[in-house]
Amino acid sequence: MRFNLHKPYKPTGDQPGAIEQISQWITQGNHSQTLLGVTGSGKTFSMANIINNLQRPALIISHNKTLAAQLATEFQSFFPNNAVHYFVSYYDYYQPEAYIPQSDTYIEKETQVNEEIDRLRHASTQSLLSRNDVIIVASVSCIYGLGSPQEYKKQAITVTQGQCIPRNDILRHLTQLQFTRNDTDFHRGTFRVRGDSIEIYPVFSLDEIIRIELFGDTIEQIHILDSLTGKQKIKNIHTIDIYPATHYVAPEENRKNILATIERDMLEQVSMFTGQNKLLEAQRIEQRTRYDLEMIKNIGYCNGIENYSRYFDGREQGTPPYTLLDYFPKNFLLMIDESHMTIPQIGGMYHGDKSRKDMLINYGFRLPAARDNRPLTFKEFESKIHQTLYVSATPGPYEIGKSTDMNVDEVKTIGLSKIMKNSQLPGVSYQLSNLPAKPKTEHWHIAQQLIRPTYLLDPTIEMRPTKNQIDDILAEVQKRVKKQQRVLITTLTKRLAEELNDYLQECGIQSQYLHSEVATLERIEILRDLRKGTYDVLVGINLLREGLDLPEVSLVIILDADKEGFLRSETSLIQTMGRAARHIDGRVIMYADIVTGSMKRAINETNRRRTIQKTYNKKHGITPLSIQKAIKEDQFSRTQDKKQSASRRTKNRFQDIPKDEIPHLLKELEAQMELAAQNLEFEKATKLRDSITELKDTKQS
Repeated sequence: MRFNLHKPYKPTGDQPGAIEQISQWITQGNHSQTLLGVTGSGKTFSMANIINNLQRPALIISHNKTLAAQLATEFQSFFPNNAVHYFVSYYDYYQPEAYIPQSDTYIEKETQVNEEIDRLRHASTQSLLSRNDVIIVASVSCIYGLGSPQEYKKQAITVTQGQCIPRNDILRHLTQLQFTRNDTDFHRGTFRVRGDSIEIYPVFSLDEIIRIELFGDTIEQIHILDSLTGKQKIKNIHTIDIYPATHYVAPEENRKNILATIERDMLEQVSMFTGQNKLLEAQRIEQRTRYDLEMIKNIGYCNGIENYSRYFDGREQGTPPYTLLDYFPKNFLLMIDESHMTIPQIGGMYHGDKSRKDMLINYGFRLPAARDNRPLTFKEFESKIHQTLYVSATPGPYEIGKSTDMNVDEVKTIGLSKIMKNSQLPGVSYQLSNLPAKPKTEHWHIAQQLIRPTYLLDPTIEMRPTKNQIDDILAEVQKRVKKQQRVLITTLTKRLAEELNDYLQECGIQSQYLHSEVATLERIEILRDLRKGTYDVLVGINLLREGLDLPEVSLVIILDADKEGFLRSETSLIQTMGRAARHIDGRVIMYADIVTGSMKRAINETNRRRTIQKTYNKKHGITPLSIQKAIKEDQFSRTQDKKQSASRRTKNRFQDIPKDEIPHLLKELEAQMELAAQNLEFEKATKLRDSITELKDTKQS
């Protein structure tokens, strides 16, 4: 089936030139290209047009789950008749297994799986193996191990009307695919038997089940039914593929050999530890591995089975794991959204994982094979991609280097702003009159979108001192509330976000806060509620930046703008300011007592773009308009009781802990914070730091 783009409007502004140019570059076989588009310039619509022009399966990677969900919803509206899926980590909570030798602390793995996201992951892989018109919007979870696509497809069973197959053979096949029989509690991943009928609840299904009706040993009919009512959705289908209930499948006939190989490697590790006089480690690895082997032998599963994935996949030591990328055909198109954030995130995943695994292996908690249950290295990631489009308002040195004839160090030295200002690039809508002679362009594959379809200008920027800033913020918020406009406030710490949110609520403002502790699907719902007007203000830390499509927001407030660092760098400030660029009254207020280098560069770049846009509008006699965008419901949200959620989030989590237990808990949290920092999990480390501060306050009170 072909991609069929539903176009609610025609490409305008800089979109037509960028779409045509990038489509041409990719068709000509160019490996890397960049779309540099300001906030609100319609980069997502341009991406959809490029996919439609090329007619290739596409993987779009975003650096966080919230933006991935937003993108998936948009692409579903652009391609309503094609397969658009959402692929992110299915953990609502994830505490990785770790060992801290300094304090002899072993931290057991703890997880909480989100069943809905697990369903969406299966829907993604099954579509990739059964059709070509597929778009997957993913987080960096797509570079983590997933199981062999060849084995996943090979293990699938096909049932056809008129096929001769005994009922017990079908049941045995389903069991081998990790489906469980449950005639009373029927849910995803189970099947039940009713007389001559077998009903199967596929793992990818939301509300549909498969009924196979037999007459003797012959399949008489196959129906798709509503899981709740049992009513027919499709009268009769001729054939259907049933895929495994898990991505980690291995033929039953190979299991004995796999277990023998694991035991052999375990004995080698025991021998090595014994030879080094590490008797505790030798005993530990033998006991743990034998327990896991017994569990796998008896029930086909053990806690932490992913650490044995290399054996089940049949991979050699050190070889990359199978990931979502391996489920795509070789000519797929990769689009990296907000690439200045996503590329460093992809590059950093492997090193943090490796340091944690090394500790577990060196102290006898895991076999060396655990190292091969890992994300891809950046080099492995590059080797698996065919052609790439980097998309960002502020592309980084890597993307610029890959899309031009410059190397990364050269880009870092010159700087993005100077490169874009002094280069006549294909797709640029407007050039300053005093530019120097243009460089060679045959190796430059950067298309720009500076002019928005709405012809809106970048927001105005105002700096204010920090003295009396809270009262000043309240006054500004009240002005916007009267106009039925929305406000974003970004802080540096979770604690300040919570306190400011509480203060605004006490003053009668409909305010909510957003940070990493808010569950993935709840974040999406909070953002939609902001657009609907349930909330007038959203307070956040690092979640109010790239890609958030909130056209109702007219004011962005940046606290501690002069605290130089990652969250207040030039790129971060430009991205944060861009949240106000979708409104005709867009404005940014930065509270600071000094002007940092990052602030100056960000303000200059925003003003440069604003000047270009203003000149263009004046030349063409254009009056800008605010973006009007429908608020879509999507399948990635869930309904929750808001009052209970808010109450649960604002309550002090530590108030009921006995005082004599607090020092022990502080020690444990500090150890986890150090581990998170070592693993480059800085957002998690920040969250733990805030918890430590909260716990210390509880101790003092």
